[in-house]
Amino acid sequence: MPKPIFYAFLLMLAFQTWNPLSVFAQQGFMLKGVVFLRQSDFRISSALILNLKNKQTVGTDYTGAFAVKANLGDTLKITKKDYADNYYVVESQKDAVIQLSQNIQLNEVRIVGQSKKQELDDAMRQYRGQGSFYNGKPPLLAAIASPITGLYELFGKTPGQARRFQAFTKAETEQINIDKRFNKDVVKQNTDLTDAQIDVFMDTFRPSYDQLIRWNDYDLINYVKTSAKQLKDGKAPPPLKKLY
Repeated sequence: MPKPIFYAFLLMLAFQTWNPLSVFAQQGFMLKGVVFLRQSDFRISSALILNLKNKQTVGTDYTGAFAVKANLGDTLKITKKDYADNYYVVESQKDAVIQLSQNIQLNEVRIVGQSKKQELDDAMRQYRGQGSFYNGKPPLLAAIASPITGLYELFGKTPGQARRFQAFTKAETEQINIDKRFNKDVVKQNTDLTDAQIDVFMDTFRPSYDQLIRWNDYDLINYVKTSAKQLKDGKAPPPLKKLY
């Protein structure tokens, strides 16, 4: 190869090797962006931005903004508690606009419900301690094996009280189970009703236990949204009368 051509080849190779654009691409750049709640202008703070390529992790500030080191083609994983994870592929150096969807949460009234159920169970055990072994409903074999016990369970004062209390316990337990799934938090998350409207809504559209056990979570949410529309359109039935 003639020397002039050889030197020109080396010069071209050196230029390509030290091309500032190539060096810049290797070093990466600071990608800036903002994380929003999906379909809103609400900015999400304290979300974590993980670059899956270089493993750098940063968090969004109180305005939802962040800056993370990245290269074109990198993938960012965006996470935050109570929100669905999202992924963002870096295709340019323009500011990234990322949206997160909030997870649907059906809160349960665990502490109140469990403590009340425990109280009801304790009361039933007290009836057993007073001689009502079968809560006022003796099985047939028990009556045959011990006729006196069977008659006492059927006609005695304490067994009668036990039967009434057992019916009360069943009704209370059903209401506890309704409260676990149908509560103000669920209504707030799935409607735009005001607090005053929610109070009316809870009394007017409270489902029965038999309805609720047939519904999955999406059935319940659909019921809440449909009923809320009826309330806002003035088509709601009168509130249920409270018996207590």
